[in-house]
Amino acid sequence: MKNFENLVILAPMEGVVDALMRDLLTGINSYNLCITEFIRVVDSLVPKLVFNRTCPELATGAYTPSKTPLRIQLLGQQPQWMAENAVRAIEMGSHGVDINFGCPAKAVNKSKGGAVLLKDPEKIYQIVSAIKKAVGTDHDVSVKIRLGFDDTSLLNEVVSAIKSAEANMLTVHARTKLQGYKAPAYWEYIAEIEKQIDFPLVANGEIWNKADAIRCQEIANTNNIMLGRGALALPNLADVIRGKQEPMTWQAMKSVIHTYSQRELIGDKSYYFSSRLKQWLRYLRLQFPEAEQLFQDIKLLKNKEEILAIVHA
Repeated sequence: MKNFENLVILAPMEGVVDALMRDLLTGINSYNLCITEFIRVVDSLVPKLVFNRTCPELATGAYTPSKTPLRIQLLGQQPQWMAENAVRAIEMGSHGVDINFGCPAKAVNKSKGGAVLLKDPEKIYQIVSAIKKAVGTDHDVSVKIRLGFDDTSLLNEVVSAIKSAEANMLTVHARTKLQGYKAPAYWEYIAEIEKQIDFPLVANGEIWNKADAIRCQEIANTNNIMLGRGALALPNLADVIRGKQEPMTWQAMKSVIHTYSQRELIGDKSYYFSSRLKQWLRYLRLQFPEAEQLFQDIKLLKNKEEILAIVHA
């Protein structure tokens, strides 16, 4: 097994893992890196205000308050504009650039971004190569893919394209776009990819606890993992996997929810507090039975004060 750094990376989850959630999760875990929600690139240089809105941590050197480095993720299909925006991300402080070839959203795929590009290995090569040449060898370019769009028939070509373009890291969500988020994740395909590349390989998908992480590492033949939904369901999952903590109790979890609620209400997304808290509780109830009751108690409420009173009860 190639052992690079035993990386544990916090995944980008559109509309979920924003600056506040990154702050909370990196504050109670020792993540090596966070990837931001994607910035959509079409046919122009994206304004700096969009970069700052997506990654407000750029104002503090692109680190979370607990000093976890952040990497901006770009999504798009035009090599030239992807490259120019990658340079902007680096100039603004991003710790490398990540490229999204895995997003399964229909709206994104219809505009030829995300997972749909897995049908076109040559375009993937052009995008990664253009970005790598633009940012230079001093800055890492990482790539996020799925196993394919409808099937895995082009996987080897996609991996070969990414390798030829001289990417520095590859993260693989071990399902196709068609498979979505349905269990299981097919980690065995990652082990086959590991044989083809000589740079860090990160496994992603269906890691909900320490046992899952160990099994994933063994089957995928890599020590590096990315946590997404599992990190939302058990907020100290990264350090549980590292053996630094025991799984969080509901009492401790309630304290985190209190902190999240108070900070969400004073943030720029306070209007969405009700829906965002309910969204998180849908993940938490996968690990905490008590979260299901809290969800039921507030699911019909929209008034912030009423919800907060129940959360703090």
